[in-house]
Amino acid sequence: MEKQIKKVVLAYSGGLDTSIIIPWLKENYNDCEVIAVSADVGQGTELDGLEEKAKKTGASKLYILDLKKEFIEDYIYPTMQAGAKYEDKYLLGTSFARPVIAKRIVEIAKKEGADAICHGCTGKGNDQVRFELAIKAFAPEMTIIAPWRVWNIKSRDEEIDYAEAHNIPLKISRETNYSKDKNLWHLSHEGLDLEDPANEPQYEKPGFLEMGVSPLQAPDKPTYVTIHFEKGIPTAIDGKEMGAVELMEKLNKLGGENGVGLVDMVENRLVGMKSRGVYETPGGAILYAAHENLEMLCLDKATAHYKQLVAVKFGEIVYDGQWFSPLREALQAFVEKTQENVTGDAKVKLYKGNIINAGITSPHSLYSENIATFEDDGGAYSQKDAAGFINCFGLPIKVKAMLEARKLK
Repeated sequence: MEKQIKKVVLAYSGGLDTSIIIPWLKENYNDCEVIAVSADVGQGTELDGLEEKAKKTGASKLYILDLKKEFIEDYIYPTMQAGAKYEDKYLLGTSFARPVIAKRIVEIAKKEGADAICHGCTGKGNDQVRFELAIKAFAPEMTIIAPWRVWNIKSRDEEIDYAEAHNIPLKISRETNYSKDKNLWHLSHEGLDLEDPANEPQYEKPGFLEMGVSPLQAPDKPTYVTIHFEKGIPTAIDGKEMGAVELMEKLNKLGGENGVGLVDMVENRLVGMKSRGVYETPGGAILYAAHENLEMLCLDKATAHYKQLVAVKFGEIVYDGQWFSPLREALQAFVEKTQENVTGDAKVKLYKGNIINAGITSPHSLYSENIATFEDDGGAYSQKDAAGFINCFGLPIKVKAMLEARKLK
């Protein structure tokens, strides 16, 4: 027998989906109590007026949790250190925001003695998996309500109809109804004209981009920025030490002004379909590039190459919602070991959508100009040694060629 639902904790953003979910829950679960929980992961003004809106639509209370520092330090930085991307492009902005939110929502649900946790993720998307796997990791017996998988509403237009019928105020219109997700790391855009991959994103259209400008509208003069890393963690910009949140905000500003960090891709969703999205990740793109440049100095060849394999798997794990898994923990331990000597400065030049290496230095650099030089190295490297190396390295090729020659006789 299904347990009776008297109290539900809702992951609440105040957007279209979760705005109509509050009255829907009360209509369909015997006027249950709905406690809204909003996580501040850097979405800024989207949090304005949420408490009043949540209570007006039927919530008994609203928690607003400031998770920005935890989000950056415990989720973004480990993923960036791994060099993890999904399908070589997506910097996982929505993917790693979900586990930090879900973990804290479970804490509220337990504190409140809730019977269920509800989210507004669609049945077509990845976020339902990310939320629910995180919930299962910390509250395996908790009932999960996913309205998009059970209600009769079939489109965002029908959602707007429902909102209007229930006098729920919305910040969007039917004409500008992109599906967006914003946090301190990125902003995603899906829907409307973007659903056809043949359509070019309207980067120059006023209001489309929110974290920056089109490369065409960026300044004609480049911007230089130097990021200092300590064991793979960014700690300062242009010599000024900063906390994680301040540093991220600064890089977003610099990157946005120069039109960097725009990604337009058709990705393979976890549920099996392909989907087209446009992502703005200005500060994140700078961090990834600077960190990768510094690693070129500090990692030996074997570690660097193997780490590239780990990066692909790490990215898939994060994308697939398996943050709270033994494999992610194990891979992160490997990555942390690789970062022990990734300390130094990475200077980049930002210019019209490009992030260009402008110099790297490290006290742990493995690069030796004395050995690599085309000039006189003073005997640091004997070029004669290369002949014996090539003979050994090429022996299998030589033996195979000799055998093939014998066959032709």
